[in-house]
Amino acid sequence: MICLTVLLTAKDAADVSKIRDLLVSAMRKSRAEPGCQRFDVYHSTAEPRRFTLVEQWASQEALDAHRLAEAYTQIYKPHVMPLVDREGHPSTLLE
Repeated sequence: MICLTVLLTAKDAADVSKIRDLLVSAMRKSRAEPGCQRFDVYHSTAEPRRFTLVEQWASQEALDAHRLAEAYTQIYKPHVMPLVDREGHPSTLLE
């Protein structure tokens, strides 16, 4: 399993609602992709410009396929990434 946490911070507070809507759309599409075990988007109540993505993928191949799919290539990469500062954290689940 591949676990990924991504911290996003809107560069401009005026873009927060647009980013939120884009992330909801990308989340819904991502959840339907093969190998997606979890794809949640959180919007901070303490820091309104901050979003957290929590993803779990069945394999590296599933994550690689996600990065070629519509949610990533048509929504996230071209429309979200220019509006945010991004910090990715690939992780291993401790058991």
